Amino acid sequence: MTDLGPETPIILFDGVCNLCSGAVRFVIERDPEAEFRFASLQSERGRALLRRHGLPEDGMDTMVLVEAGRAYTNSSAALRVTRRLRRPWSWLRALLVVPRPLRDAVYGVVARHRYRWFGRREACLVPGPELRDRFLDAGEAAPASAHVRG
Repeated sequence: MTDLGPETPIILFDGVCNLCSGAVRFVIERDPEAEFRFASLQSERGRALLRRHGLPEDGMDTMVLVEAGRAYTNSSAALRVTRRLRRPWSWLRALLVVPRPLRDAVYGVVARHRYRWFGRREACLVPGPELRDRFLDAGEAAPASAHVRG
């Protein structure tokens, strides 16, 4: 893993959630500058980032975007991610004008039902060699038992 600058955006995701792993693949395919780095919430690197930003290490039912020294959760994290994606996806950032309680309510419904609707894996997503340098926790096997509420 190369050195990360303070401006490197890092997405923390539920590594055993099929929806979340699919969202990571979606971002990778639409991140033309390969700006984003990734770590599962269950990994030691992910948990260390959660601690650093005062977020609980267990029970997170949201993706987290760490960007420019701040941590964003729920719909704010998801919409801030879209800002760096190719068009038309980058246009979704306009939804940040929707009041956060409303955005987060919708996000929360999906987050609470993600395992039931999309399923879950027995272990965290393991990237292939071509993507390994984009994952902070590549090679770290985080068991599904270090699970995120959902």
